[in-house]
Amino acid sequence: MPDAIMPTYGRQDISFVKGEGAWLTDTKGKRYLDALAGIAVVGLGHANPEVAQTINEQSTTLLHTSNLYRVPKQEELAEKLQLVSGMDNMFFGNSGAEANECAIKIARLYGNKKNIENPTIIVTDSAFHGRTLATLTATGNRKVHAGFEPLVQGFARVPYDDIDAVRRIAGHNKSVVAVMVEPIQGEGGIKVPNQNYLASLREICNENDWLLILDEIQTGNGRTGEYFCYQSSGIKPDVVTLAKGLGNGIPIGVCLASGKAAEVLAPGNHGSTFGGNPLSCAVGITVIDQIEKLGLAKRAGELGDRMMGQFRERLGHLNSVKDIRGMGLMIGIELSSPCGDLVGKALEKGILINVAADSVIRLLPPLTITDEEAEQICDIVCELVEAV
Repeated sequence: MPDAIMPTYGRQDISFVKGEGAWLTDTKGKRYLDALAGIAVVGLGHANPEVAQTINEQSTTLLHTSNLYRVPKQEELAEKLQLVSGMDNMFFGNSGAEANECAIKIARLYGNKKNIENPTIIVTDSAFHGRTLATLTATGNRKVHAGFEPLVQGFARVPYDDIDAVRRIAGHNKSVVAVMVEPIQGEGGIKVPNQNYLASLREICNENDWLLILDEIQTGNGRTGEYFCYQSSGIKPDVVTLAKGLGNGIPIGVCLASGKAAEVLAPGNHGSTFGGNPLSCAVGITVIDQIEKLGLAKRAGELGDRMMGQFRERLGHLNSVKDIRGMGLMIGIELSSPCGDLVGKALEKGILINVAADSVIRLLPPLTITDEEAEQICDIVCELVEAV
């Protein structure tokens, strides 16, 4: 690792110089099947022609004006997101962490406007919401917290997928203003909650006049079978955050709000120099158009079901496999012991995977993978697990 770069990542000793669809090529000319999509980012695949054309056209037209003026591409993207989400308005930033920061600020300001002292947000164990001071505090991982104390106040933590724990807090903590959760925990190990989890949270929030905040940074943009994962539960959040796949590699983050949450922020409450610039928004428009035109959300749901079926058939009987779970093209295979070494072994076989929560093989392939590429992923991953 060059000394000029801070050592904040435990990087694999490999560099990629070219991408095409679900494939990456390294500096030695070897090709790899990308079953990670840049951690759920390049949903349309690498070097997507439509995205490339949009970047070229917009970069030769206008890149930046600032939010001191109206930004037509931002307004166009906002209208598209309104249609696919059912939300009322939104704030554009540059990343998922920024989108979550905005959501946290909405919750706090919402509480302060209700004259609640020390507004508190309920968050969950094993959650991941970002690396800024507020979002790392909301994150339910002690390793992420270590060394950055004092952490930000105003968070109460409960186990994930535990409605009773949320109700207990509702019974005695009158400072709570919101619940913030991921519909499926990504970094936490592809944890899929009970089918009625989000609906129950919605009910509790309605009863207590809290905001329901859903972090869809990894689950959104068609990955789990609908454009947003919450749409599978038949509920509507007050706030939802989005990033990753919306830019297909171009940095963008969005915090969407509805109802009372949409009325909280006013001029001067929040801002971003680069957020919602013409380039990132033009790409976001193209991404939404492609997901809808190609029916990629529906295909992700169907293909993910088939892949999980294959994994269960081939791996479900192994003592080393604890669980196979997921939704759409967000798949986790939990082993009975830590398996971080499989990342390097997968590279040797020409495939990119990731291990979350020490023992969960995480698969997040592009939404555009072919049936044949999906078969390759299944075959190679099964070989890796069977070798364990």
